[in-house]
Amino acid sequence: MRRHFRGTVRLKHLSQSGFFASGNPRFYYRPKGEKGVRMPDAPKDSAAFLAAYVDASGKAPTPKPKAFGLGSLGAGVTAYLGSSSFHGMASSTKERWRTRCDDIRLRYGIANLESLTARHIKKDLSTFEGHSRNNRLKVWRSLCSFWDEQGMIEINVARQVSLSKTAATDGHTPWTRNDFAAFRAFWAIGTKERLAFELMYRTCAAIGDTCNLTRGNVKDGWLSYTRQKSNSVAACPFYADGPDWFEGTTDLQACLNAEDNHITFLTTQTGKSRSPKSAASWFSKAANAAGLEKGKTAHGIRKGRAAMFKENGASADQRMAILGHETIGEATRYSKSADLRRTVEGTEKFQLSEQVPTQEHNHLKSKG
Repeated sequence: MRRHFRGTVRLKHLSQSGFFASGNPRFYYRPKGEKGVRMPDAPKDSAAFLAAYVDASGKAPTPKPKAFGLGSLGAGVTAYLGSSSFHGMASSTKERWRTRCDDIRLRYGIANLESLTARHIKKDLSTFEGHSRNNRLKVWRSLCSFWDEQGMIEINVARQVSLSKTAATDGHTPWTRNDFAAFRAFWAIGTKERLAFELMYRTCAAIGDTCNLTRGNVKDGWLSYTRQKSNSVAACPFYADGPDWFEGTTDLQACLNAEDNHITFLTTQTGKSRSPKSAASWFSKAANAAGLEKGKTAHGIRKGRAAMFKENGASADQRMAILGHETIGEATRYSKSADLRRTVEGTEKFQLSEQVPTQEHNHLKSKG
């Protein structure tokens, strides 16, 4: 399977300024009226260059439409993207997988699908590391499983490729109370960044869900919405006062008072609804500008708030209702970073609500 990538991706707002010593063109990402961002010393079609482009622009490059012949890998990817295997995924997952599938189709689309081997997949994965490699392999496995079921290939060769060993991680790093304070100190009420933060702090919604929240989601002072990722429903006190463990503030109301009324709460400077695809990158830059350590993303607010709720004595059911979780295991995982001292000093309700009573505990309780 030969590798093909012949200018089939449209990269906008790139301006060339000479060459690097390596011979690669020196590009800057420079939209009209904005300061240029220097692109890396790498070929324009490389994974490193495309990753830098996505980071600078906040969106993936737009692939040009291309027709692939019967029996080609490109036709196989197209069939997969139209299948129930793909469309049965959550919306946010489909967006990520479509981007990866489009890249695979653009790179190797004209190759003969029946000639695909594990070696070809390993060669493709060699440009990725760690979790990025494993995420790419998951896409290959799903593609090959579909092709195998449809009789498009004889053997599911992706099964012959192993996942990379990666360090154990809980994913996004939870924000701390100091992080919350630092962000508020840097971004004043009246800025879009502060509004986005206060919306996520209050609702505990993921950044993609936050972009879609509207005044129609609020009734009798409470906000409820359906999460894109799991289709579960979450609810929180929005204008209404929350319980003590919620640690709500009046900052969100002040931010909303400083805004014009739009369909969605979170908009761009021009009043348009903010795109969920680019919002995560935009907010990460805002967190970096506020002096937060690298790796503090929008999703870390959600995990930090879950930890706060547990520290303050919220039960698992209460946390699940706010976060839209459907299992106690998921709620426990999200609140794992709860401060241990606060946990020990929490309310009796918290101390007893999430452990299985032992005989010793029951004996002590009867004596008390």
